[in-house]
Amino acid sequence: MTQSEKKVLVVDDQYGIRVLLKEVFSREGFYVYQAANGRVALDIIQREEPDLILLDMKMPGMDGLELLRHIRQREEATDTKVIMMTAYGELDIVEEAIKLGALAHFTKPFDIEELRSEVVKQLVS
Repeated sequence: MTQSEKKVLVVDDQYGIRVLLKEVFSREGFYVYQAANGRVALDIIQREEPDLILLDMKMPGMDGLELLRHIRQREEATDTKVIMMTAYGELDIVEEAIKLGALAHFTKPFDIEELRSEVVKQLVS
């Protein structure tokens, strides 16, 4: 699978974050999907089966941990790579996300270059 065939899903209730990350990862050659909430994200995951999900922890309705639990319950998505993002530094939530298989955690405001580098590493290696 080439880099341009890799799919990234950005799940964040902040429009500006979604647009920024779509721009950054589209430039890397990835196909980028966006979801403003967990329900939309689940629909996209079912339809598109993304290779990596950038997941905000704090969203109205279904939060990132709840969405991550749903993802892990889906047989075809159990090995989907997930990187968590949050504006909050709650260690218990981060620990729970790691237990559920999140590969990394970035605290907002994150260094966009560090996040870009981690995503590329996860998808290209």
